Amino acid sequence: MKALIYDGPEQLDFRDAPDPVAAPGQQLIKVMAVGICGSDMHAYLGHDSRRPAPLILGHEAAGIIVGGARDGERVTVNPLVSCGTCAACQVGKDNLCPERLIISMPPREGAFGQYVAMRDENLVRVPDHVTLDQASLAEPLACGWHTVRLARETLQETAKTALVIGGGAIGLGSGLSLKAQGVDEVTLLEPNPLRRETLIKTCGQNAIAPDDLPADAMFDLVIDGVGYATTRKTASAHARPGGVIGHIGLGDGEGGLDVRRMTLQEITFIGTYAYTAQDFRDTAAAIFDGRLGPLNWTESRPLSQGAAAFADIRAGRTEAPKIILHPHS
Repeated sequence: MKALIYDGPEQLDFRDAPDPVAAPGQQLIKVMAVGICGSDMHAYLGHDSRRPAPLILGHEAAGIIVGGARDGERVTVNPLVSCGTCAACQVGKDNLCPERLIISMPPREGAFGQYVAMRDENLVRVPDHVTLDQASLAEPLACGWHTVRLARETLQETAKTALVIGGGAIGLGSGLSLKAQGVDEVTLLEPNPLRRETLIKTCGQNAIAPDDLPADAMFDLVIDGVGYATTRKTASAHARPGGVIGHIGLGDGEGGLDVRRMTLQEITFIGTYAYTAQDFRDTAAAIFDGRLGPLNWTESRPLSQGAAAFADIRAGRTEAPKIILHPHS
C-alpha cells in the first residue's frame, strides 16, 4: 500500500509500505478519510518521543471493512486499544488503562496509509447518511466530549458559561460538545484571524481574539485545548470561583497555572486524556443524529499531498480547523 511515513523532524515521505494484516478478532479497513491531529504535528516537529521515526502516523480514521463477515461495512475507528481486564477498564475508564496503546505509536502503525487493521470492538458502524469525512471526526470530537462530560459532572451539571482556548478541531469540538450537552454561552479564543473567521462564519461560534477577552470575564468552565503556559495562565485567570478548568492540550508540561488563586477560589483542575470507549460511541451517535452540527468546516486533500498539508498547518496558512487526508485519491 501507499503511506505517508514520518522519517524525522519535518520529514514526511509518501511511499510504499507493507500491507497490514488483520489478526483474529480484527478487521482490515480501507482508509477513506484520516484527519491530521495536533499530536501528529508534535511528532512531525520531533517533539514526541513516543513516536520515533520511521513511523506511519495518523489515528483519526474512517473507512470501509475489506473481507470477512463485515465486508463493505462503513466504520469509524476508535484508535485507543486497552486491555479490557485491568481495574481502570473494569470501571469504564479504559482511557487510563496502563496497557493502553493508540495506533500511530509503536508497535502499532497509524492510519496515514491506504489500509489499517483494528479489532472489532473499536469499530463503530457509520450510517449511510453520514459521510466518512464526518465520521473521521469522531476521534478528535470525542476528546472534547469527554472533557465536557467530566467538567459538567464536577459542577453537578450547573455550568451555564464556558470559555474554550484554541479554535482547532479539539477546541471547536469542545465548543460543539458544550452546546450539545447543554451549555449555551460558549466563547472560543483563537489567535489566527483566518481560522477565527471560519469559526464565526462557517461554524457559528462566538470566536474572539485573545486580546479581546475582557480581563474581568469569568466562566463556569474553561477548557484549554492548546496546553501551553500562556493558555494555562489564561485558564486560571478566567475560571470563576468554584469553577472548573478542563485541560486537554499537550503543548508543553510546565508553567502557567495560578495555583494560589485556584486554591483560594476552589477552582478544580481536571487533566483529561482522550476519551473512554463509551465517550467515543456517544460522540459518534451525536455526529450521526446531527447534535454536533453539519461538520462542514474541514478541508480535504489527497494523502499524497500530506507533507504539504503539514507544512501549511505549521505555517498558519490553513483556515479550516481540520485537514482530512484521502488515501485513495
